[in-house]
Amino acid sequence: MRQIGLTGNVAAGKSAVAALFRRWGATVIDADEIVHQLQEPGTPVLAAITRRFGADMLRPDGSLDRARLRSLVFADDRARQDLEAIVHPAVQARREALVAEARRRGDAIVVSDIPLLFETMDPATFDAIVLVDAPAAVRRERLVAHRGLSPADADRLIAAQTPPDTKRARSSFVIDNDRDEAALERRAREVWDAIGGA
Repeated sequence: MRQIGLTGNVAAGKSAVAALFRRWGATVIDADEIVHQLQEPGTPVLAAITRRFGADMLRPDGSLDRARLRSLVFADDRARQDLEAIVHPAVQARREALVAEARRRGDAIVVSDIPLLFETMDPATFDAIVLVDAPAAVRRERLVAHRGLSPADADRLIAAQTPPDTKRARSSFVIDNDRDEAALERRAREVWDAIGGA
């Protein structure tokens, strides 16, 4: 079984590449999806978040008010670090359990889709790292147009992440997503073939 780490800064197109890899036969483990599951009402992670940040981080139905929490951690580095200390170990434990299940099934390629891979993990634990990248101006435009962020919030989100150049130097493959969907698919296919997915 080959383990591939897939990463990329916000709005670079990583999720689109993950979907292509899944279509071509990969088992995809999505860290963001795990985070959402771990933060559902009644979970230990949500309880820990509530203890640290207060019950006003919950919506009336008991679910996490993600937008409110995001605004808080954007503005406060200590709050962000505290949130990461709650969430990241739980996500990692769940990801490792899913990788173990894939190994037992005999899956050939497991792609771990991890936005903060370089920030939270040792890249050497993977057989290859695939980075999806796009120019900051393109990512900013996508955040405003498709995710509804204000230009100021988009700028803050981009600035809060490790610069792509640092990640490019440490990646096995880089997929530039600065054109249309057809170009992205062609580039992703070349990487898929190179990692043994053909």
